[in-house]
Amino acid sequence: MKVFQSILLLVSCQFLPTLALNCVMIRGNLKQIDAGSGSVVGVNNRNEAFVLTDNTFRKIGRSLKHISVGPAGMVGVNAADKIFKLQGGSFVQIQGNLKQVDAGGDQIISGTNVNDDTYCLNMDDNNQWSPSAIPWVSINGKLKYFSCGPYSCWGVNSADKVFILKNVSSNACSGSGFEDIDGSLSMIEVATDGRVFGVNYRGILHHRTGVTRSNPTGTDWVLMAFACPNGHKHVSFDLGFLWVVCGDGSIRKCTL
Repeated sequence: MKVFQSILLLVSCQFLPTLALNCVMIRGNLKQIDAGSGSVVGVNNRNEAFVLTDNTFRKIGRSLKHISVGPAGMVGVNAADKIFKLQGGSFVQIQGNLKQVDAGGDQIISGTNVNDDTYCLNMDDNNQWSPSAIPWVSINGKLKYFSCGPYSCWGVNSADKVFILKNVSSNACSGSGFEDIDGSLSMIEVATDGRVFGVNYRGILHHRTGVTRSNPTGTDWVLMAFACPNGHKHVSFDLGFLWVVCGDGSIRKCTL
């Protein structure tokens, strides 16, 4: 199987345009990484959470299986799908249950639960919330991974199909309904500036070209050069840097 996958990777790179990367290794080992608003966070296989300080990932005092940082703040979920938000220097549990969470929208929080139900929290409710009364907005669509940017959200379902949610704004996080996008990805991330990146089940990095506010769907998927010799697991982008978790958990900081 590994030989077959290697052949597929080689064929894919021969026949599709490839975006070059210049990468350096960052010390640490993670299963998930997220970058936004100038910060970088991640979690490892032991559900230990980290924040990057001076190019060093330093452990923070909260066990989380998924963490996100961006205009909506810093939020995470633990192994029991409980949701926590950083408030006044400490993580405070807020109402709800999600398996994956995202803080990259225009001060909106979004995520999916164990049943692949999709939710978001509008800006005003995010900024003026009571931990025990969170007015989560239910979005009609089943997704296993969901990420928002300044004007759209993207997600993938259990079959790795890709979807976009258009017309998303700070106080209308539910948008105008999901639309299918060509391609197949196992995870997807929207950067604070709207750029879209993802990884497919073979561990290949993808970038969506032509994404703008006037054309949120973009034009094509472009394969990215290998940041990792053993494939890629997770990706995030912020302030000109692509942050990549490799198949073995090692970390790369790349420039396009």
